Amino acid sequence: MIQIPLTTTRRAAAGLAGLAAMILGSLPAGAGMLAVEKDELKFGFIKLTDMAPLAIAYEKGFFEDEGLFVTLEPQANWKVLLDRVITGELDGAHMLAGQPLAATIGFGTRAHIVTPFSMDLNGNGITVSNEVWELMKPHLEMQPDGKPVHPIPASALKPVVDGFKAQGRPFNMGMVFPVSTHNYELRYWLASGNIHPGFYSSTDISGQIKADALLSVTPPPQMPATLEAGTINGYCVGEPWNQQAVFKGIGVPVITDYEIWKNNPEKVFGLTKEFTEANPNTTLALTKALIRAARWLDENDNANRMEAVEILSRPEYVGADAEVIANSMTGTFEYEKGDKRAVPDFNVFYRYYATYPYYSDAVWYLTQMRRWGQIGEHKPDDWYADVAKSVYLPDVYLKAARMLVEEGLAEEGEFPFGSDGYRAPTPAADIIDGIPYDGRSPNAYIDSLPIGLKGNQVVDGNEVVGG
Repeated sequence: MIQIPLTTTRRAAAGLAGLAAMILGSLPAGAGMLAVEKDELKFGFIKLTDMAPLAIAYEKGFFEDEGLFVTLEPQANWKVLLDRVITGELDGAHMLAGQPLAATIGFGTRAHIVTPFSMDLNGNGITVSNEVWELMKPHLEMQPDGKPVHPIPASALKPVVDGFKAQGRPFNMGMVFPVSTHNYELRYWLASGNIHPGFYSSTDISGQIKADALLSVTPPPQMPATLEAGTINGYCVGEPWNQQAVFKGIGVPVITDYEIWKNNPEKVFGLTKEFTEANPNTTLALTKALIRAARWLDENDNANRMEAVEILSRPEYVGADAEVIANSMTGTFEYEKGDKRAVPDFNVFYRYYATYPYYSDAVWYLTQMRRWGQIGEHKPDDWYADVAKSVYLPDVYLKAARMLVEEGLAEEGEFPFGSDGYRAPTPAADIIDGIPYDGRSPNAYIDSLPIGLKGNQVVDGNEVVGG
């Protein structure tokens, strides 16, 4: 496992920061550093561009400013990362938003994981092989310049999937983890084109029951090679692995998650509930540092993005070519080779209250778990709200934000002070299937979706029963 060592200078700085924290710890918020309970921390991440807030908080000294001596360590996959947070080998980590929720409700490994910080909005894409792209083209609407009209609907993929089925060929697609945003976004897009992505059940956790397209897990950095080998016909992943397919000439990204659900929540920073209870000031301090990092990434109309690209391209972080990372991090996205379009909000780290952990974001993930059978039985609306409130910690976030405002490091209007934790409902125009989403009414939303479990339905064997 590669670790990022702190220099002797940084160790000295961390020591001085810790001493300052002891001296200043009794002062009111905004007057100095917190008296952190634990100043030596190890955080995990997966090699994706949306781990950027961690890299920037480290490289720009924001952790040190809070008296935190941090080591960042890349992890082999999402399961290893989660397990190491649970065992305490890692103090916290860059996580899939579904991971804290799934662990807390006991889908997979059971543990109470919480998050005071949402790491970003958007950032994913769906890529198909060159073969599949050529088969899709006759079903696409074209612009006068001969390039496809975007967003590309999954209905253009349906004849291809049907054709594979008629030939007795499975249509395989990769996603990064069963409770990943990528899994749910890929399923959402497929279902919007009447392609069934399959159900889960208590006895079959493949997620392929009744599926037209067979989804399975592939670690993000392995996506392009797995596509090139023909093992999968497409995938949903974060950057830089969609742009890598373009760069290598092995596939074509067909849609971004911004086009599936405008400004959708992506990763979170996860910690065990036990850690936050034992280390409340440390939790506040690391949240402050991450907020500052996200702010730096978006400030002055993304003026710092090329510097961020250089940092992320280093082998200890993402380790991909800077040119590939820059394709999406600097406000553009390349679809078919040469078809580069402006997508200024492909990666959002701070604007639109991106870092605030909204309960309604948590509820959306839970609705998708229920839709596809990961939550096997009907739950009342208040269950969704209660789970969201047990995992997402907006009060901690706003306390950290208030301190930054008082310290002159952020502006009052940059945070949703006074929020009840719920976003305004997502309008129909901002989501690919035209179905609005209101986090306050999860069951009404689930029942409005044409494909998926509804009401009291359950998956029994290979059948959906109940109503």
